[in-house]
Amino acid sequence: MKIIHGALLCVIFGSASIATTTAFTSPVTKGLSGKTFGIVTKSSSFGGSALAVQSRTGTTSTARNMVEDDEEFDDEEGPLSDGVDSVSWLPTVVGGEDIEIESIRDGAEILPLFPLGGLVYTPNSEHVLNIFEPRYRQMYTDILMNGSKRFVVTMSHPTEQGRFAQTGVLFELEDLKEVSEQTADQIKYICNHKVTGRVKLHKILNPEAWSNRDTYLKVEGTITDDTGKETEEAKEGFDETDIYGAVAAAKEASLSPAEKSLRDSFQALVNIQHDLEEDVRFTKASVDSLAISDGPGEDGLWQTIRLWQSYVEQRLVGRQNELQRDFQEKLQDFLMKEKGLNNDELPSAIGFQDLSPALQEEVKELQKRMAVELEPLILESTLTMQKILEAEDHTARCKLVRYFINNERNRLNAKKTLQGMFSPATLSAETVDEDEEEEKEDSITAPKSIFTDEEDAFQ
Repeated sequence: MKIIHGALLCVIFGSASIATTTAFTSPVTKGLSGKTFGIVTKSSSFGGSALAVQSRTGTTSTARNMVEDDEEFDDEEGPLSDGVDSVSWLPTVVGGEDIEIESIRDGAEILPLFPLGGLVYTPNSEHVLNIFEPRYRQMYTDILMNGSKRFVVTMSHPTEQGRFAQTGVLFELEDLKEVSEQTADQIKYICNHKVTGRVKLHKILNPEAWSNRDTYLKVEGTITDDTGKETEEAKEGFDETDIYGAVAAAKEASLSPAEKSLRDSFQALVNIQHDLEEDVRFTKASVDSLAISDGPGEDGLWQTIRLWQSYVEQRLVGRQNELQRDFQEKLQDFLMKEKGLNNDELPSAIGFQDLSPALQEEVKELQKRMAVELEPLILESTLTMQKILEAEDHTARCKLVRYFINNERNRLNAKKTLQGMFSPATLSAETVDEDEEEEKEDSITAPKSIFTDEEDAFQ
């Protein structure tokens, strides 16, 4: 059994585990630079920017409320109205035949393809990969030998094997360490990368490699932007620690209508988050320092997109912890009462078979419940990021981010309305109104309400 942040315990269930702090892998929390981006939690903080998320344990699940005031999308035609098919996918490589390369379209290149499951990465972020598969060991050897040091990463389809998103990102290798001896050849390389742009994938050239696994996939693709590549002139004299200076400079620049609308929607969201005292919320300072400009800098929109990605993930983690809380208490009670252990004697791991039959059933039910409730929300957050990634330009990205912000704001507005409907004061007033109507209908026999006699009785 494993203690996570001093509170959560881990049950080893075969080769998997349950009751960890997260049910998914995050490209934000795994490998993000942290120079201009931070998350403030109860126990720690990362980075130092005013772009931060305040997080406490527990939150409610995401609802798919449509946006009331977004002119780009309506209830019937939201950006994710077609579910998984809302984003663009290449045909599956399963059963495909290799293509003989005679020519490629103008502006396109032949690039290695490294699919990384259901993860969505964004430009101007940094990531570390551990390389162990033989075919990807060969890929790194090739990109080092030919000097390109880059490859495409794209999201895999959630239900169809061998099918990949049509828009990916360009990983550029910045550092590589050979660790074969230290890991008994379990891992060949540990590699640092920077995402330097997006790539439109046209077709996979060697689909047969997917099934026979003798080499890595290759794709014909067009690099649609290289926003992470800064010129030497831009780098000269720039202080990477001067975050607030960059923010101040951005505020002086004129905002486009799409950028202004995005900023206004974000401010409205932050206001209602603080009104409701949400467990996961943006800091009020993040409104003034919101990064919404076009380009790769500290004030670029991709910073805010990653901030939004992290916010959604924090809410998912909070909901997962909420689902696990009752089981955690029962597990601790079992170990301390049934096994006679003190709090400081808890073992580092406990097997599923070591649990009582009742707890074993609870573990199975908890796994089912988490799969039913969390997996659709995780998929929705992934599709959200992929939809933003494949947007045509900066204005389209601003509109999409604004849509999802407004969607969250509508969810909180509905929550606020429900809280108002069931608040003590509202219930008392409604009871008085009902009693007054009854008195009008039967003024002789109807007794006088105690709520009318004593206005404070209910409260």
